[in-house]
Amino acid sequence: MLKNAEGHHKHRIMFVDDEIDILDVVARGLESFGFEVHAFSNPLKALSLFRLRYYDAIILDIRMPEMSGFELARKIWQIDSNSTICFFSAFEGYENEALKIFFNKHLCFVKKPSSIGELARHITSHLSSEATLPH
Repeated sequence: MLKNAEGHHKHRIMFVDDEIDILDVVARGLESFGFEVHAFSNPLKALSLFRLRYYDAIILDIRMPEMSGFELARKIWQIDSNSTICFFSAFEGYENEALKIFFNKHLCFVKKPSSIGELARHITSHLSSEATLPH
């Protein structure tokens, strides 16, 4: 378990987005809020490096060229059905689609654009509420 300078658990995040500018800004921003971020611009590479129960949360863009965030989420949940996944997209319609497809999963949906502070609070809140749920 990673600890930050204050001795608190440091959440480990996988972030996958094909837009390099967004990937860089969000990863650095989340790190400034105390997260350890492993950022990937290629969903296939992210999947190949995914490890069981290694990440506290996974943030996925939905529209990516080689594999959609929904496809990547399915593959991750095949490896670890308890993974916490947050979809990160500017497209409103995807939230309802995600809820229909993954109705039995613990997921969250964050709309782009969001401030880094909003995203960090959303992830922290989601992880806190999920910690009280039985797995």
